[in-house]
Amino acid sequence: MIRRLRVGWPERGLFGGGRDAVRILAVSDELDPALGWSENRDALGRVDLVVGCGDLEPDSLAFVMDAFAAPSLYVRGNHDTGVGWARGVQRLPAVAPSGVSIRPARSAGVDVEVLPLGWAGARGAFARRDEGAAWRHALGWSTRRFLRGRADRPFLVVSHAPPLDAGDAADPYHRGFRAYRWLMDRTRPILWLHGHTPLAGVPWLVTCGPTTLVNVTGAVLIELVPAAPAPPAGVGVPDPADDSRPLATAP
Repeated sequence: MIRRLRVGWPERGLFGGGRDAVRILAVSDELDPALGWSENRDALGRVDLVVGCGDLEPDSLAFVMDAFAAPSLYVRGNHDTGVGWARGVQRLPAVAPSGVSIRPARSAGVDVEVLPLGWAGARGAFARRDEGAAWRHALGWSTRRFLRGRADRPFLVVSHAPPLDAGDAADPYHRGFRAYRWLMDRTRPILWLHGHTPLAGVPWLVTCGPTTLVNVTGAVLIELVPAAPAPPAGVGVPDPADDSRPLATAP
């Protein structure tokens, strides 16, 4: 089943040219069987950006990218190695560089900033983690963002693994990165898309403060829509420390 949700985006300039939503199809880890049927793909409607969050065979990822003919980006996961990747990578665009902001759909009129974070560590059967690499990506990107005066601009993150204690699992193999948790708490992205964590036993949708985290294992269609305007001065607002109310809801 292709899950769907809407997330409010505060930058109104994203919705120019009569566009009332920016539609992102995110996939990872396993190809959702529903995408194999043209009727299901047609029912999704327009897709403005295709995102791969890792651990999906290159033939499957290329199939999704080609089927929707939209701007695309992907990061590599811990299992994205071996013969399948050596033979199939030529079907894909260049992998998004970890820790470097990109605007993959600007040419199509969708000017959204994306921070890619591929698997931090060795890839393969044992998938050795490298917290040091995760910290280098997080610290380097956040420092450059601050120095360029962009600290208040909205952005979204595309990673393979989630932040620590935010969409990850309790077992050591599927624990999130501590550096990513620091990055999320410090920079407060609007949206964080990831894979890696099995859907069994963990929620696929988590909110931490202003950040909506989505485990896209399989496939999720996310619509960025104009955020509700702030209430007038003097009007009561919910306690921002209360994270119990989701900012995005699945239908």
